[in-house]
Amino acid sequence: MTSGAERGAGAPAPRSADVARVAGVSRKTVSRVLNNEPYVSDEARRRVLAAAEKLGYRLNHAARALASGRTRSIGVVALGTAGYGTASLLVHIEHAVRDAGYALRIVNTPDGGPDGIAGALESLLEQGVDGIVVSEPIVEGKVQVRPDVPVLFIGAPPAFTATRTVTVGVGAHDLARAATEHLLDLGHATVHHLAGPRRWYATRDRIEGWQAALAARGAHEPPLLNGDWSAASGYAAGRALASDTSVTAVFAAGDEMAIGLIHALREAGRRVPQDISVVGFDGNPVCAYVSPPLTTARQPFEAAAREGIRLLVHTIEQPDTDPPPASDPPVELIVRGSTAPPPPLPR
Repeated sequence: MTSGAERGAGAPAPRSADVARVAGVSRKTVSRVLNNEPYVSDEARRRVLAAAEKLGYRLNHAARALASGRTRSIGVVALGTAGYGTASLLVHIEHAVRDAGYALRIVNTPDGGPDGIAGALESLLEQGVDGIVVSEPIVEGKVQVRPDVPVLFIGAPPAFTATRTVTVGVGAHDLARAATEHLLDLGHATVHHLAGPRRWYATRDRIEGWQAALAARGAHEPPLLNGDWSAASGYAAGRALASDTSVTAVFAAGDEMAIGLIHALREAGRRVPQDISVVGFDGNPVCAYVSPPLTTARQPFEAAAREGIRLLVHTIEQPDTDPPPASDPPVELIVRGSTAPPPPLPR
């Protein structure tokens, strides 16, 4: 039998029966392997995949969709932004979807408003997706669409109803609390917080985690500062804080804001971390190479994406059973050179 590369242009395309014969298994086993179904031994799976590769066999997705009533595709509604957090989560969702044997459909929204969400959902439903992921961090108002497929919400509560919904958190509350507790453990009397846009669910989770840490220690809660995730907004906040010598610790809700904040503080003659400690949030790898290297709470984007897609696929493929319980996301604080004990009090 010739391989797909060796077969001439006029030769008939290989069939699943050819794959079964070369692999030495039944056609049913071939179907189970190529549809990523369970109850197939590792050895049989390896032989089928090797035979399919050798023959140049390609699964007829259209025929499979007609037979099963499913397209084996998952749609994603995402905010149209290149920010590190949202972009990283989307990359890991894509990897998890493809590893699960599904195709990916992505529709971006411009601002996260209900009309944009509704339009994205309609577009995905028209494409016949089997399930939908909402990694959209902003959903305010009533979304006038009720999808008839399962929907996964990542990092936010369900914003609309569907036939079935599953949710997976990214642990933002616990990460924010850990970041604040790290600064309190160093001896700072309190911690200021530079928050993100108040319309974002992620902003609310981080504010609540910061507040919980302060309340547990009996620490004073300073007024909130507001940014928009950008380094420029962090720079503006840093200029506002630089003249207040009582400020010794700041937890920023995003790494880029933290970097802008540090730049403004240093311009004003405030040393980091000798005078003011700063913690960021997200875990952007570039933070290891700024000056000083930034302490940051790393969001578990990969773990959340894989856990969420696992639950969504279970809901798609086994609609009559409850999905298994979601595991808790890891809490990881990366301590670097931007945090230290507070300066000694003046005599």
